[in-house]
Amino acid sequence: MKIVSLVLKFPPRHAEEVKKSVQAVPGASVALDNGDGRIIVLLEDGPGYAVSDSILQVHQVAHLMSVTLSYEYSDEVLTPEEA
Repeated sequence: MKIVSLVLKFPPRHAEEVKKSVQAVPGASVALDNGDGRIIVLLEDGPGYAVSDSILQVHQVAHLMSVTLSYEYSDEVLTPEEA
């Protein structure tokens, strides 16, 4: 399982369009929206898609001024050779 959170910044007048576009990305959900042009988005991997693919799709959402990765978690165990 992999989970990441992103902070998205955009002009507040485009909030509904941005949220709708983000929620169309596989594994994405809006976790927090204070109405000030910033939202926190959670991304989780799932069958048939990876978190990295979802991050790239979020970057394509119209009206974004910035996307910042703020948290990343993975419970996959690496062997010493893989690390």
